[in-house]
Amino acid sequence: MKVYIGPYRSRWISTIHDKHMMRRYGLEWNDNQDWKDRAWERAEDALQWIYNNTINLYLDKVERKINIRIDREDTWSMDHTLAHIVVPMLKQLKETKHGSPYVDDVDVPEHLRNNSPNNKEFWNGDIDDNHHARWEWVLDEMIWAFEQKTRDGWEGDYYGEWIEDDTKALGGSFESCDSEGMKAHQKRMSNGFQLFGKYYEALWD
Repeated sequence: MKVYIGPYRSRWISTIHDKHMMRRYGLEWNDNQDWKDRAWERAEDALQWIYNNTINLYLDKVERKINIRIDREDTWSMDHTLAHIVVPMLKQLKETKHGSPYVDDVDVPEHLRNNSPNNKEFWNGDIDDNHHARWEWVLDEMIWAFEQKTRDGWEGDYYGEWIEDDTKALGGSFESCDSEGMKAHQKRMSNGFQLFGKYYEALWD
């Protein structure tokens, strides 16, 4: 496999009015502007018009460079192959994200759920104290699930010591097997993959 996905093309944007207002008023500036402020605003609009009718016309037509080559062996265990790509991307998203989407209470533990009377906080603009914590938890579960998929033989964590025995067909057997622990491990993995699918369109910053 060989993957190259180039950066997005950034349009030119004039911000001279915004910078002027920040220098003059800081974060407290509002729509009450004097003639100097309005002059900077008109200059910004004029400069943006120039950008939009020159360089941005070119930038809007330039397509993002994407080159992907899939080798035959990449699909022998496609789930395993993709996991190696998904894990670092999820980790980077978690580190650099600037917000959180609405997460259904049913997808998180009880202590992270929104128990306020109006729990549709995403739609009315208000968020409860656990809004971002719920998304952090979902991301962590996704990351954990795909990390387990990259491991070869995680099931071995639930087997006891190997006992050699020539009377056995395989030349021995494991001393014990925690089948319930293995089932719980697989269930958590499957839930992480389901969360990945459910919130796939929220995986952006």
